[in-house]
Amino acid sequence: MNLEFYRGKRVFVTGHTGFKGSWLCRMLVGAGAVVTGYSLEPPTTPNLFSLAGLEGKMTSVIGDIRDFASLKAAFDAARPEIVLHLAAQPIVRDSYKDPRYTYETNVMGTVNLLECVRTAQTPPRSVLNVTTDKVYQNNEWCWGYRENEPLDGFDPYSNSKSCSELVTHSYKNSFFADGSVAISTARAGNVIGGGDFANDRIIPDCVRAMAKEESIGVRNPYSTRPYQHVLEPLAAYLLIAQRQYEDNRYAGYYNVGPDDCDCVTTGTLVDLFCQAWGDGAAWENRAEANAPHEANFLKLDCSKLKSTFGWKPRWHMAECMQKTVAFSKVWLSGGDIPAEMDKEIKEFLSE
Repeated sequence: MNLEFYRGKRVFVTGHTGFKGSWLCRMLVGAGAVVTGYSLEPPTTPNLFSLAGLEGKMTSVIGDIRDFASLKAAFDAARPEIVLHLAAQPIVRDSYKDPRYTYETNVMGTVNLLECVRTAQTPPRSVLNVTTDKVYQNNEWCWGYRENEPLDGFDPYSNSKSCSELVTHSYKNSFFADGSVAISTARAGNVIGGGDFANDRIIPDCVRAMAKEESIGVRNPYSTRPYQHVLEPLAAYLLIAQRQYEDNRYAGYYNVGPDDCDCVTTGTLVDLFCQAWGDGAAWENRAEANAPHEANFLKLDCSKLKSTFGWKPRWHMAECMQKTVAFSKVWLSGGDIPAEMDKEIKEFLSE
C-alpha cells in the first residue's frame, strides 16, 4: 500500500466520525487526498474525530446513512473516485437493545450507498464495503474462517453485516458485472488502539478504569478474538481500494485479521494492557449472568489477502498494546493527539 497513490484522489468515507473512520481520515488527509466524510455526529464524548485535528482539512457532512436524499446530495457533490463504506451500528450488545435500528443502518445504509454508486453521473472506480469477522456462521471452530464459508451472523449486529455482504454481492452481480466499478468487501477482526471511547469495548473500558484508578472489570475473559491494531485493517482497506482501482480483477471478498499468535483471549489481552500500563494496573472477572449471546471463539484465515497482495500484519499484540497505552497516556495528560496519530502512522508505515 502506497499512501502517495491517494494524493489528489477524491475519496468518500462513510462513518468518518467513528474510531476507525477518524484514523482513516487522518491517514488520507496526511497523504493529500481530497476527503469527504458522511456520518452522524461523533458517537461519544470525548471522541477521536474532535481530537484528530481534521477540521478544515476535509469536508465533513453530518447526516444519517439511512437518509438517502441527504447521502446522495453529499455523494454527488463529492464526485468520488474511491468510496470506503464504514458507517454502521457496530456494537453487538446495542444490536440486542435496538435490532431494528441496527438492520436499518447496516443493511439499508449499504443499499443507499450502493444506490449512490449506481446512479452517479460519473461512478467511482473503486468501492470497499467494510463489514466484520462476525459475518460467518460461527461453529466455534478452532481454525480460521475463509471467505467461502457460509455467512450467517448470530446476533442482530453480526447478522445485519452478513446481510450487508449479500447486498453488496447482489449489486456487484446485477449492476457492475462489467467491471466498470470495482467492488470489494473487507471482513476485519476486532481492533484496538488509542482514541476508542466506545461503550462495551474492552480497551476503552480499561482506559476508563485507569482514569478512575479502579480495577478493570472483564465480562468475558475466556472468549477468543482476532485482535489487531486499528492501523492494520485501515492499511489493508487502502491497499485493496488502491489495487482494484488500478486493476478491477482484484475486486473480491477479503478477510483482514492478525496472525494466529494474536488471536488471544480477552483475559490475555487485558494482561498485556496491564503490563504496558504499569502502576499496579489489574483486572477482575465480572462475568454477567444471563448476558446476551456472544461468540466464544472466532478466528479468521487471511491467506487470500496475504497471497493476493503480499500483505502481512506489521505489529503483534504486545507492540499494539504499547502504542495503545502510549496514546491513552498522551490523551489523559492533555497532550497533542494529532501529533501522536501522525507519529504512529509514520512508524506503522515504515515497518
